[in-house]
Amino acid sequence: MESLVVVPPQRAPLLLRPLLWIARRITGKDPLPGRLLAWFPKGAVGVGVFEALAAGAPGDLDARSLATARIVSSAVAGCPFCLDMNAATWRRAGLADEELKALVELRRAAWSTLGVRPHLAARYAEALSITPVVVSAELAESLRAAFSPRELVVLATTIAQVNFWSRFNQGLGVPSAGFFDESVCRLPSRS
Repeated sequence: MESLVVVPPQRAPLLLRPLLWIARRITGKDPLPGRLLAWFPKGAVGVGVFEALAAGAPGDLDARSLATARIVSSAVAGCPFCLDMNAATWRRAGLADEELKALVELRRAAWSTLGVRPHLAARYAEALSITPVVVSAELAESLRAAFSPRELVVLATTIAQVNFWSRFNQGLGVPSAGFFDESVCRLPSRS
């Protein structure tokens, strides 16, 4: 599959340079998606605000449900960069080796071992990450029973955020960056 590869500008606008420096400092990696956004500074500011205010645990939702949603969204979308970055959070979220593998490999039958909320988060992430989006009545009822309305909005926003980055990164040919240690499982290299 051929992909469009866009090269970032040689110099980012002055306003964006400190933000790129912070991103590099926090992640320890080249912030290629941020450097690409230097071509569109208004977009970079908008995405930066969205990213800075993104859902976090435990204030917004439990870590296992958030990580599960991010990993499944990344895997369904097939974004190497997103899966690399989001799978790297698995230990902090309290996921076991086998749970991580089941999420990355989209082994749906094994998701039930995650616990009720992470299992539902995985199913919701999958439903919102395919086109067309279809949330069955059974899944909707289960989600309403397990999550508050606020938590559902946080979950949907988190999944949408990953889907934004997945489409952006794949649309511009952003490769994985080496966030994830593949000693537990290999990440798919699809794009």
